[in-house]
Amino acid sequence: MVTSSRRLNRTFGALADETRRAILARLVHGDATVGELARPFHVSRPAISKHLRVLERAGLVQRGREGRISRCVLVAGGMREAAEWVDRYRAFWEGRLDALARYVERTRS
Repeated sequence: MVTSSRRLNRTFGALADETRRAILARLVHGDATVGELARPFHVSRPAISKHLRVLERAGLVQRGREGRISRCVLVAGGMREAAEWVDRYRAFWEGRLDALARYVERTRS
């Protein structure tokens, strides 16, 4: 079983790459073949497959086969834990930024 900390590491690691984020953005609009996902990038299909494996291990994408064709679909629940982690810190940082804005306003007067 993968621990919560390991899942978060995998999710944030997967999201750290621009190509993987672009793949996720494409899959928001519906499932796609590996070839369709590879088309906008100047990388080989094996490179896209490596990106997809990272996304699969993070629980963000699921790949299925239809004969020789591999189709990918976004797994919405895979992002839930990361979103919850970010939300816990959002309130803190928004409060700190609000305090900074108030301080700046006071010092301008």
